[in-house]
Amino acid sequence: MDKKLRIGLAGVGHLGTFHLKLLNEIKTANLIGFYDIDLEKARKISDEYNVRAYNSLESLLEDVEALSIVTPTNLHYSVAKIALEKGKHVFIEKPFTETIPQAKELISISEKNNLKIQIGHIERFNPAILSLESYNLQPLFIESHRLDQFKPRGVDVAVVLDLMIHDIDLILSLVKSQVDRVEANGVAIISDSVDIANARITFKSGVVANVTASRISQKKMRKMRIFQKDAYISIDFQQGFSEIFRLADENEKSNDLAVNLGQIEKGKVKRNIVYEQPEIKEVNALKYELELFIDSVLKDKPPVVSAQDGLHALDVAEMILEQIEKQKIL
Repeated sequence: MDKKLRIGLAGVGHLGTFHLKLLNEIKTANLIGFYDIDLEKARKISDEYNVRAYNSLESLLEDVEALSIVTPTNLHYSVAKIALEKGKHVFIEKPFTETIPQAKELISISEKNNLKIQIGHIERFNPAILSLESYNLQPLFIESHRLDQFKPRGVDVAVVLDLMIHDIDLILSLVKSQVDRVEANGVAIISDSVDIANARITFKSGVVANVTASRISQKKMRKMRIFQKDAYISIDFQQGFSEIFRLADENEKSNDLAVNLGQIEKGKVKRNIVYEQPEIKEVNALKYELELFIDSVLKDKPPVVSAQDGLHALDVAEMILEQIEKQKIL
């Protein structure tokens, strides 16, 4: 019989309930139970899904090998620290922690105890991104817009840590260069923290990313555009598909997915303008990333989104927030 990972869950709010449902479905997971600070809500969830609700985090940790942490961001550090110090692997929803020192401390504890930390940057597993795996992405300029309607949940942190960090992580995974400088503006409209923000991230390689996030928009938008030599890639995270417009050599053999839109001439050379919509993988992004976390623990492999990845995204998010704060002072 294949080994299953004995896993627990901390936090059964809106997103935590999805974790619970999916962990119950994953064949390599044995969901032992969950803990939530709201014991009345925990009892109802326990009855509805027939999963044990523990009265304390410590008692849950006694019975599991790993923990999925889906608490409010301000509790990520304290919950993860307790779990790691008890020798448990952890999956932590984004953002990693509230502060850089907290993230570094958790990394230190995990390395000392040879434990896995995976960060829940779910857009890495969006079908739109997965469809581009076979394409050579070498961005020169990136533009992203992540707009959402206002919801009371999530406002415990600025929109930079709530929404923009998805795109920050993706951009950092695509651009293999250090950040050179960050320019940013943002304002608080409804909540006490920044609700809409724009940042221009310039990398040492010369690549530039222009990133916008808002949680006070009328309509949802989750799009990214990548511009690179001879190609333009449009990614729609909400619809789950990507489109590619690229220049191809006149004699290039076309594939079944390509549509020739015409030709342009560059001197004496003719290039075809080709449109492609890459084949979409049918995948539940949250389930897939949880499966990969479990697989990394069971097979002792590096997590697909490491703690260092989470720290890097958090570091850039902090730079953006610092620049926004400076603009307020000015």
